[in-house]
Amino acid sequence: MTEPPPKIVFPCPYPIKVLGRAGEDFQPGVMRIFNERAPGFEPKDVLIKDSRNGTFQSITITIEAQSEEQLRLIHQDLMDTGLVSMVL
Repeated sequence: MTEPPPKIVFPCPYPIKVLGRAGEDFQPGVMRIFNERAPGFEPKDVLIKDSRNGTFQSITITIEAQSEEQLRLIHQDLMDTGLVSMVL
């Protein structure tokens, strides 16, 4: 018998990595969603990296996650922008 994976205990620090094509709309679009859905994160909680050729960018933001619903909504909002390739 395998046990189900442990549930996340909320609230908790939760890093979310967002990958997309670098462009003038990518960072502002991602940050807008996080500011709406998870306000209160600090600039030190944001890490932005460019790909080797600068074509893609990753933004990792560690939020204080409040619920599975909040995480689901963040993921959905990010994917709905059309700017995001993947959310990890």
